[in-house]
Amino acid sequence: MPISMYQASVPICIHVLKNLSAILKKGAAHAEAKKIDSAVLAGCRLYPDMFPLTRQVQIASDTAKGCGARLSGIEVPKFPDNETTIPELIKRVDKTIAFLNKLKARQIDGTEQKKITLEFPQLTLEFTGVQYLLGFVLPNLYFHLTTAYNILRHNGLEIGKRDFLGAAPVPRRPAAARRKLGKKKVR
Repeated sequence: MPISMYQASVPICIHVLKNLSAILKKGAAHAEAKKIDSAVLAGCRLYPDMFPLTRQVQIASDTAKGCGARLSGIEVPKFPDNETTIPELIKRVDKTIAFLNKLKARQIDGTEQKKITLEFPQLTLEFTGVQYLLGFVLPNLYFHLTTAYNILRHNGLEIGKRDFLGAAPVPRRPAAARRKLGKKKVR
């Protein structure tokens, strides 16, 4: 069974953003327990020429909401990049998830060949929908999520691979199928 553009985009973005939100909540609790100003932790970076945690989360949010909006043909929601604390970053991630939850498969499925153009000050990138999703969105999303995770881990937050991956996004079987499975003997 082929995977749809919707299945490969929106549910994946929601899943990883929920994991990010959970990690950020652990980060807020860690900062409180260690008496670290949340704004200080939000401003941490792995290396002087890298973006701090705030910007990593903002870019992950922008990447996910941009993906859903561009593929569905609606305007990308604009969020001001004014977060300075971890609780503010959590709110931004949750707002991004709320936006993505409003998108429907019928808005995104069939956009494999849709023309997507991104304009940057020094560069214009043109993609088909599938190139945009697989070659730009997902790699960028995972890069910024991984960097945010690493910043928090580097600063003493006790998190691991399970926190990053979260629960496996496996669809539940319909109730009738679960009842049938329940009647089978386990050997």
